[in-house]
Amino acid sequence: MKKIPDFVEKIFQMADNYSFNDITLQIFRLHLSENPVYGDFVKNIGISSDGINNPGEIPFLPVDFFKTQKIIMAEYETDFCFESTGTTGSKTSKHFIADTGIYSKSVTLGFRRFYGPPSDYLIFALVPERKNSSLVYMLDLLIRNSGRPESGFYYERQDELNQELIAAEAAGRPAILAGLSYALLDFGEKFNTRLNRTIIMETGGMKGKRKEMTRNELHDRMRDYFGVKTIHSEYGMCELLSQAYSNGAGRFNTPPWMKIFIREVNDPFSLCEPGKTGLINIVDLANIYSCPFIATDDIGKLHDDGSFEVLGRAQGSEVRGCNLMAEM
Repeated sequence: MKKIPDFVEKIFQMADNYSFNDITLQIFRLHLSENPVYGDFVKNIGISSDGINNPGEIPFLPVDFFKTQKIIMAEYETDFCFESTGTTGSKTSKHFIADTGIYSKSVTLGFRRFYGPPSDYLIFALVPERKNSSLVYMLDLLIRNSGRPESGFYYERQDELNQELIAAEAAGRPAILAGLSYALLDFGEKFNTRLNRTIIMETGGMKGKRKEMTRNELHDRMRDYFGVKTIHSEYGMCELLSQAYSNGAGRFNTPPWMKIFIREVNDPFSLCEPGKTGLINIVDLANIYSCPFIATDDIGKLHDDGSFEVLGRAQGSEVRGCNLMAEM
């Protein structure tokens, strides 16, 4: 299938909304014919592709399909498989990857867009090094690209991490401390180290380790522990190959190849106006080998400038990476 490599170059070079719409519609029609799971899904819900003229009208595949189906374009083999965490007894999502190079490119270009080169920072990760985790893969890539011997995973070395943070602050070296919400809270409570030059970036996820709280409560507590003015956030999931980032106040922005739509809670085929709360649909064109059109269980709100908020999880959905109590 020669079309996909041609699309990949265009995806990471698009410069305007017109390019996004055009490429997205082309990729949609390609998936209708060449993605067995997605093609059958669209056929079974009875939606005709003939009248679809913009990305918001595209049928979005429910994220739970990744728990039961192998979603990958026909004719392609699996290069790697990301697997989500799950509660005891629950099914986990599996994201079959045909080309890990696309994930690496999406991670690197997305990070540079919002923070500059990884080599500008010491990068400390406060997450368990779990096999097949897309978050671990992402952080490992950024750590290696930082080119600093101090950068690394410190979930099992928190005393050492505290000393590295103190040393970086004393030397005036920019750093990023990225971690799961519960891990950052545990670390902050234990050490209460005051940081001035370090970016604290939560990647979501209480994972059943702590009582759920709203994002405002979470960030307030982190600001108290670390003495920083703002808490940054990363929004991603096993089923995506791109990330959105927030540099404070929980307002996320996406790279050009990723776009957010908000659907009505009680009508999955109707979109909300900006400013109205609903469920998050995502176009992630980096997912070109699996499925770029994902209907999540996350509750959110889209703003006129294209930024969005994540406000919680739909009632009855399973706990996973970015779960927070709803702020509605």
